[in-house]
Amino acid sequence: MIETTGDAKPPDSLAGLGESLRTLRQEWKVPGMAVVVLKDGAVAFSEGLGKRDVEQDLAVTPRTLFPIGSATKAFTTLALSMLVDEGKLDWDTPIRNYLPTFKLYDTVASERMTPRDLVTHRSGLPRHDLMWYGSPATRKELFDRLQYLEPTKDLRTVWQYQNLMYMTAGYLLEVVSGQTWEDFVQQHIFDALGMNDTCFSTRKAQETGDFALPYMERKEVVRRIPFYEEQWAVGPAGSIVSSINDMSAWVALHLNHGKHDGKQIVSEGQIKQLHAPQMVIGGAQQYPELLAESYGMGWFVVPYRGHTMLHHGGNIDGFTALVTLLPAENIGIVTLSNLDATPAPTIATYSICDWLLGLPEAPWQTRYKSVWATMKAATEKGAEQAEQDRIPNTSPSHDLDAYTGEYTHPGYGELAIKREGDELRIHYNSLVAPLTHYHYDIFELVVERFDIRMKVSFTTNVRGDIESLSAPFEQSVKDIVFTRKPNRELTSKDFLEQFVGVYELTGMDMQAQVALKGDSALSVSVPGQPEYELEPYRGTEFRMKGLSGFRVEFQWNDAGEVVEARLIQPTGVFTLKKRGA
Repeated sequence: MIETTGDAKPPDSLAGLGESLRTLRQEWKVPGMAVVVLKDGAVAFSEGLGKRDVEQDLAVTPRTLFPIGSATKAFTTLALSMLVDEGKLDWDTPIRNYLPTFKLYDTVASERMTPRDLVTHRSGLPRHDLMWYGSPATRKELFDRLQYLEPTKDLRTVWQYQNLMYMTAGYLLEVVSGQTWEDFVQQHIFDALGMNDTCFSTRKAQETGDFALPYMERKEVVRRIPFYEEQWAVGPAGSIVSSINDMSAWVALHLNHGKHDGKQIVSEGQIKQLHAPQMVIGGAQQYPELLAESYGMGWFVVPYRGHTMLHHGGNIDGFTALVTLLPAENIGIVTLSNLDATPAPTIATYSICDWLLGLPEAPWQTRYKSVWATMKAATEKGAEQAEQDRIPNTSPSHDLDAYTGEYTHPGYGELAIKREGDELRIHYNSLVAPLTHYHYDIFELVVERFDIRMKVSFTTNVRGDIESLSAPFEQSVKDIVFTRKPNRELTSKDFLEQFVGVYELTGMDMQAQVALKGDSALSVSVPGQPEYELEPYRGTEFRMKGLSGFRVEFQWNDAGEVVEARLIQPTGVFTLKKRGA
């Protein structure tokens, strides 16, 4: 790999860059940054700036490890392109040829989506990020739940950034190659390029002696935050942790048309495919230096002041990264930082490009200062508007205990509402946050770490019981509805077996058969009618699935034996005696 040192003297064309970057870092309150610039096959600049650990006063070095977030996506597409080179995968063959169980909400997308569609953000799905963030679900489990996520567009019609499709691309690689995504990338990319410090986990990074801590700015103060929860399942979309020392080899591979140390790691033809525009992103660019942007395969493709620029950023809990290529000019830039959602890497990259291309520097600093001020003002106005919309002097329709319990959605999984003193708290994946009463049966969910504020609405059924909650977990579709789950006891085989048997209506030639349906549900059948599944409701009461207003309530005697069932329906109530009771 290309060796870099922090004290290497930059060439004349980059003289003064280090001082300029130090000023930029301080202007944006970034604790630490690391920047490497490659030009014509050599490292032209490499330097760590600021602190990787402010409290311990530890400096950033070229070997300091930073999460690179979504810049990981280009590693996933390169790995897939290796399988294409081997003839094991075709970019334009439907995914179902490789993964027969692949299923999305939209039937056409399920049948026609290809690997190329997966990695160019044209699946029709919006982000649905809260579905996977901090989830304990496996890659396969998330893959199986994709079918329950609502799309907003048809396949291949609109570009919509999407992490779950990259997770699916990683799962596809595993099935086709026989290796996990992590093992394949480690062996075929990291090891092949000598990226010896790079890993897939912040936990692993913290076992080394040189890693950056995450920081976030809130209310003008920069403070340390916890490392993000490990995203093992969605790793192919954003889990890589690396340094500018290692990333220089990654950038050089792309600038050298897929070749490393004289060996062709991936074919030049595949490199061209990865770098070529595949999907128009749409929308006018904000600045005259940047023209209409497209997406390649793991890379954004944009004309920058008459030059083709490839780039991909990465932002994840306390870290911001940007990897950039100017292939025709043989220029590569990697900027890593340990501050959440900072524009500093972008400003630094554009300024370096201007510098190397011999162009007058555009006023990037001034522009982004203006953008950031506008965003902060909008956030403050949003909070003020929320207060204005609140209806005063209202109260919840139930005691707080009535809202507690477990709720489920087939795509988003399970969440729990728990009471702690006079407060409700939501527990969803790794998220634990308070629910504060807003008005009526609407509560406000506030997650300060991510600056999230949203309204959670509870709904009652016709009997007045809290039955579901809805929340705008994905704002581009209708609210996600979580339905209350019955107590776990009501789905236990041991508990359900006591209700199994034949029940007879005295004085009438009518009987009902109650049987186990699998190991966690009951069914009831009456001669001449279809079999109905019994959905647990509460206690010994079950609802007949698909029949509104119909339910069965079982009765015990003093000895704790089930002796009868009450069939409750809109036209009457019938009591059936259990045979043998």
